[in-house]
Amino acid sequence: MNSGPAGFTADGIDPPAWEEAAAAALDALAAEFSVTAERRVSAAAGRGTDPASADQRTTWLDTFDWRLYKAGLTLEYLPGRGGSELRLADRASAGRPPGPAGVTGGDAAAVAGSAPERAPDRGAVQPVTGWQASRPHLLAELAGGPVGARLARLVAPRALVPVATTTVTTTVYRLLNADSKTVARFMISRPRLVSGRHATPLPPRLVIAGVRGYPAQERRADRLLAAVPGLSPAAEPLFADALRALGRRPADYSNKVDAAITRAMPAARAGAVILLRLLDTIDANVPGVLADIDTEFLHDLRVGVRRTRSALKLFGDVLGLTRKELAFFAAEFKWVGDLTTPTRDLDVHLLDFEETARGLAAAKPDDLEPFRAFLEQRRRKEFRALARGLRTARFTGLTADWRKKLVALQAGGAGPAAVSAPRSVPSGRSAGGSAGMLAAERTRVAFAKVARRGAAITTDSPAESLHDLRKRAKELRYALEFFAPLHDSAESAKVVGDLKRLQDCLGEFQDTEIQIAEIRALAAAMLAAGEAPAVTLLAMGEITAGLAARQRAARADFERRFAAFAGIDGQRRVSALLRGGVSR
Repeated sequence: MNSGPAGFTADGIDPPAWEEAAAAALDALAAEFSVTAERRVSAAAGRGTDPASADQRTTWLDTFDWRLYKAGLTLEYLPGRGGSELRLADRASAGRPPGPAGVTGGDAAAVAGSAPERAPDRGAVQPVTGWQASRPHLLAELAGGPVGARLARLVAPRALVPVATTTVTTTVYRLLNADSKTVARFMISRPRLVSGRHATPLPPRLVIAGVRGYPAQERRADRLLAAVPGLSPAAEPLFADALRALGRRPADYSNKVDAAITRAMPAARAGAVILLRLLDTIDANVPGVLADIDTEFLHDLRVGVRRTRSALKLFGDVLGLTRKELAFFAAEFKWVGDLTTPTRDLDVHLLDFEETARGLAAAKPDDLEPFRAFLEQRRRKEFRALARGLRTARFTGLTADWRKKLVALQAGGAGPAAVSAPRSVPSGRSAGGSAGMLAAERTRVAFAKVARRGAAITTDSPAESLHDLRKRAKELRYALEFFAPLHDSAESAKVVGDLKRLQDCLGEFQDTEIQIAEIRALAAAMLAAGEAPAVTLLAMGEITAGLAARQRAARADFERRFAAFAGIDGQRRVSALLRGGVSR
């Protein structure tokens, strides 16, 4: 058999058992081959050492939300005296053991199995200097390199953060035939998970590496290892072992709601489960916001807060909280949303800055540099205020108290057996006591609001009517997300797809209006501070003109988008989803 590049691993649960298995493997191979330790040449001393052993440190990187892993990729950082490098590879081909010192030429490539020329089509190798694997890195630091080029669209604007680090000591043995010819190599790699100053042993990897011209001997050596008690084929790469030792799992963070609710679950408990999932998202992003790693931490935190506020409006009355408690938490999460808004608004300007500058026609990109400097200065000021707010007892107390309330609700400590519909539900309609009934009733009400208010909008309607419709559409979108586990996924995808296209139109209309107002306010502030050259103001004027044109186009497209979502066919899709699309 051929075990593949990952080879075999020891089944024992502790290092002594692993070493016993490795020793048994050597004995099994020695029964049919002459086994000798590989000698490697010391570059400093110029003499052999015995046995050959090489240490390789590897740090795996990904974004906080696992964008590389979800795309089937891994990114490794390998430091070295002769130069450090980043290796991007398909996840399926990752996990090959490092090539040890003392093995050169074609044999080295065969043993390592990870030489740059063997990288898959989606792979790339990029040398790096001055890289600190222990800290996050924005993609701009890799600009111009093959890894950076392949990751640009996939990763930006997220930073690459270290996920796990291992150090692997590999010992290499030659397997000789009766003619004393090397017919294969046997490598024992002993990895250790590095966390701070601590190193935790991980199960060893045992690999047979063939030598050209002796395929039968390689297969025989593999069969001998397969028969050794305590060894089994290594089905997963070393990265998986490292994550398990850290108590993590791949893709263990997502900003999606994906709450574990069922149709028969009591409404109060289902509501608590959804809100706890949202609180987990908020809490998970706070450290990244405070460290200012990348702008998506703040974005995801804000989404968690907005969803929480919408959930309280949508089904807060079923949770069993008093009106005073409900009003308190609603007000406090609004405060968090307001606290985060100035920094996020400035982030949006800066994230779009390069594209905006390239789109100038009358002005030159350089004309906007004073505007960029002013935005960055304002952002630093607003971020300091945001960080102070997130470190206050008000915020930490809010999240702790909210979690305590929700945990009690999830355990069944509160909540009515049956609930009344909110005031906006027509008389005689009720949400009932189950999550399924709650989902159908509240989603139907949210859709009715969108359909009614959208139908009332005409070409003469003020901008505020579209802004209000955007809010109602967002509440409906959140309702569909909250209760997605209860609906048929295909039917839900159709409704959400139409709704998303309507939201994109409404969002373009509102966002451009907000940005126009903000740019005008920033221009006035720059003038007051004496930091507004005439060419910069002219360039900013060109930007606002472009935004106004985009807003007019979105307004003209509204009627078509709304009809596609809330017309006769759209209403039938929503009715089918709520009537017959509940899955469990």
